[in-house]
Amino acid sequence: MSADTRARRAEIRALIASRPVATQEELRELLAGRGHAVTQATLSRDLAKLGARRAAGGPYELPDAPPRAPVLGDLVRAVDDNGSLVVIHTSAGAAQVVASTFDRARLPEALGTIAGDDTIFVAPARGVTTARLARRLRELVSA
Repeated sequence: MSADTRARRAEIRALIASRPVATQEELRELLAGRGHAVTQATLSRDLAKLGARRAAGGPYELPDAPPRAPVLGDLVRAVDDNGSLVVIHTSAGAAQVVASTFDRARLPEALGTIAGDDTIFVAPARGVTTARLARRLRELVSA
């Protein structure tokens, strides 16, 4: 891979991480403004190689990116733990969206989630205390 390709892909990662980017055309214009003129086909290949994807109608996301905090902050009401599980209380109907966001983030502290309508149970990974997991989830929600 050339240095140009590496630099361009690093720029794509930075742009997607720093702001919501809804379309390839928008991303192409942002890249051009930073000195990376690319065709749509090249941009498509770069996005595929980076594993970037768009949720239904949403902005591009990278597989290893943390959840977008402003959205989570609006949906999460409380994060508590009881020594066995972390319980997250959300706005009505938001639990599945929030749980899916945490699942896609592949947090090393979390084994997995179970979501209802407004409540999520999060199981800690082996060796992780619920207090540590709850702290990490609160950081993501309030960031």
